[in-house]
Amino acid sequence: MEQIRLDGSTGEGGGQILRTGLALSMVTGQPLHMTRIRAGRPKPGLMRQHLACVQAAVAVCGGQAEGAELNSQTLVFTPGAVRAGHYRFQIATAGSCLLVLQTVLPALMLADGASRVELAGGTHNPMAPPFDFLERAFAPLVRRLGVGLELQLQRRGFFPAGGGELVAHITPAARPLAPVDVLARGPLLNGWAEALAPGLARNIAHRELETLGQRMGWTFEAGQLRQPATRQNEGPGNALIATLEYAHVTEVFCQLGERSLSAEQVAKRLADEIRAYQLSSGALGSHLADQWMLPLALAVWQSGQAASYTCSEMTPHTETNAQTIALGLPVLVQITPVARAMRVEIRPAH
Repeated sequence: MEQIRLDGSTGEGGGQILRTGLALSMVTGQPLHMTRIRAGRPKPGLMRQHLACVQAAVAVCGGQAEGAELNSQTLVFTPGAVRAGHYRFQIATAGSCLLVLQTVLPALMLADGASRVELAGGTHNPMAPPFDFLERAFAPLVRRLGVGLELQLQRRGFFPAGGGELVAHITPAARPLAPVDVLARGPLLNGWAEALAPGLARNIAHRELETLGQRMGWTFEAGQLRQPATRQNEGPGNALIATLEYAHVTEVFCQLGERSLSAEQVAKRLADEIRAYQLSSGALGSHLADQWMLPLALAVWQSGQAASYTCSEMTPHTETNAQTIALGLPVLVQITPVARAMRVEIRPAH
């Protein structure tokens, strides 16, 4: 049988190549042979959260993995048949449990029945999508393909303590995935921000929201600046999150607080990120453009029909993901600049 052979030093050389590779291996049934894992990172090889992704893939398809140990830079993964079911995955550290979900979701989207996946670990991590992004921006797009995806947050978990919990309910489409074009965001219907700061001085969240409100024209009185209640045992941690609801897409932007940053600096960073997106004409922001590529490629593969989307920018992370997908699926990913945006077209290779 053909193998998916991946070089982990390709492009930006991070963990995304591993996660996409595992997902492609599970959905196609092709073994994965990967070398130089995370070669582009200061500490190459498998860290705990990457091992959790490998172990989750093994559990979901009854596969086998050689080289699945800490710091390993080579992995041979042989998938079995994907099994729908009830799974629980826990990351020992505050590693992102949403990246584990990202690894197994494509296979469970195409399984023979519904699945429930319980995840424990970090929900608001550096270098990973926060829960709010998956729930509000990513999941609605996945549902447009015909898949049922519902996400429930039990408790937030911040780096470095972790302790977050969430549940994902995944119902495969009743028929082959139907690809959709997402070319325009449509008119803005609603925009708002929330500051999460459990275990920290209450004025931090207020200062972040006040600064962001001044830059965005949002107010507490209009309900555009919010401080959600914290759940038991959450924190300490800080995340400032903005949600923009358009007619055709919802975008979520997040900046995490750090010891070295003032509340005002966190708010300024988030405002700059929102402004950059607003100045483009792309439907999706840079992170959503990255996350959406694999589910859409699976729909193109299943249906034999091309699909496109526009995005605000094309990051090295997304370009690397495009190269990885094309190595594991018979699809072509074409990226071209258009007015104040980038256009991504995915079409069958044959």
